[in-house]
Amino acid sequence: MQPPRLVVGITGATGAVYGVKLLERARALGVQTHLVVTPAGVLNAHHELGLDRSALEALADHAYSPGDVGACLASGSWGSAAGTAMVVAPCSMKTLAAIALGLSDNLLTRAADVTLKERRRLLLMVRETPFNLAHLRNMTAVTEMGGIICPPLPAFYHRPASIAEMVADGVERVLALLGYAGAAPQQWQGL
Repeated sequence: MQPPRLVVGITGATGAVYGVKLLERARALGVQTHLVVTPAGVLNAHHELGLDRSALEALADHAYSPGDVGACLASGSWGSAAGTAMVVAPCSMKTLAAIALGLSDNLLTRAADVTLKERRRLLLMVRETPFNLAHLRNMTAVTEMGGIICPPLPAFYHRPASIAEMVADGVERVLALLGYAGAAPQQWQGL
């Protein structure tokens, strides 16, 4: 039986650690990962984490250039396996806009378009604050198409002791939303 597949996009928005942690946890859960990192995503991962493109790509089972619009991710027939989903972590407002408008101007946005058209799960960890009206309208458009807007907002009820704990819990929530077995977000137990 083929393992579930997860397409991970990393863009130039702040929060590259979310994409990195997502790749690490997906691998630990036995989820096959397919990575597309934009040039701005590489710059940001280098600035925030000291990682270059090759280090990012080593975290995934398969990696693709954003310019490779002929890659398997660009076709709806590729992701027909059960459990195939896509997360953009972090998702810049530029990438959000391209997805909302169906531009498919690179492999990342084409893969997102394919994910939506095939009615698979697409989750965008949008990173910007405050939001302007264009951002909100683009998030609404993606939601109306079936995508999930999931800004990585930390929960404090479990009293995280570090940024790493907040990031880990956010990633676990994403994996749980996608339905991957073994995802373990901290749950509210009540007062």
